[in-house]
Amino acid sequence: MRRIALFYFFLLLLGKASAQDPHFSQFFSSPLTLNPAFTGKFDGNFRVAGDYRNQWPTINNAFTTATASVDFHIMKDRIPSNDAWGLGFMAYNDNSAAGAVNFNYATISTAYHKGLDEEGYHQLSAGFQITYANMLINTADLKFEDQLTTNGFTGVTNEIFNNATLKSNYVDFNAGVLYNGSTTDRNNFYFGLSLYHITRPKQQFTGGYFALPSRATIHAGTYFPIGENSTLHLSGLQSFQGGSSETVLGGAFQFVANNGVDQPASVYVGSWVRLNDAIIPYVGLEFSGMRLGATYDINTSSLKTATQGQGGFEISLIYVYKPSSERVLNCPKF
Repeated sequence: MRRIALFYFFLLLLGKASAQDPHFSQFFSSPLTLNPAFTGKFDGNFRVAGDYRNQWPTINNAFTTATASVDFHIMKDRIPSNDAWGLGFMAYNDNSAAGAVNFNYATISTAYHKGLDEEGYHQLSAGFQITYANMLINTADLKFEDQLTTNGFTGVTNEIFNNATLKSNYVDFNAGVLYNGSTTDRNNFYFGLSLYHITRPKQQFTGGYFALPSRATIHAGTYFPIGENSTLHLSGLQSFQGGSSETVLGGAFQFVANNGVDQPASVYVGSWVRLNDAIIPYVGLEFSGMRLGATYDINTSSLKTATQGQGGFEISLIYVYKPSSERVLNCPKF
């Protein structure tokens, strides 16, 4: 099936967005793309996370993004018991223009979490991340407006690529800090800062290059009980990149369906808001160390005419393995 890659539209759109990074509405379910200091910041032995996002599907699958990561604790027997040291790996793919433009990332990250009290309920964390990025443009899949006639794709475009594949790659560095604390066994609060593309790597294909703007993010969150079987989770972020900014705020209620058993199941219902862009309803299900979440962006910006009000569908899955014999240590969840 022939695909219409509205290449000029995406160039204009990306230019208007000042080359913003791909982002997830469920930023709380993609810890290693939010802050390297989240590496190893969980209650358990290891964590596996995955996210998939299809943004603006009515515009010929404008952007599809997927990521998968695993992180775990290391050197447990060689550092103080109230400290933790995490190591993580992530693979990241972003497609645009109906798959004609393809970005692939491979990331290694590490973070050290220094305990500020004897039990480790308050920790200050610092993380570092190195990324190898590979960019591809399959020119054979680029279809331009002047190729369209009443008989289909029969016009001759002025753009001559000889069906070449344009390639570029670079190495990138990211870092972040995080404070995390708890006052009881049912609450948690955190605050973090992260900086991605510290060295502003060059994206280069033919005849020139573009220095990728650094992305700075301030983020925070908390959860606390509001009843015997319910908890309120709140989180938000403010991100800046290349003259553009993004503000996301919201929260969700967690309802425990079968309290009192060894592995209770929970249901999450809530919503986030991306200011001046979208309303983001959220539902989630948590059981046996696994949390499945789904959101659907309802576009509220001026682009809603083209998107028909549909922003993007996103699904996330996080699994944390934790032996039942280990003590409970509250960590950020939202």
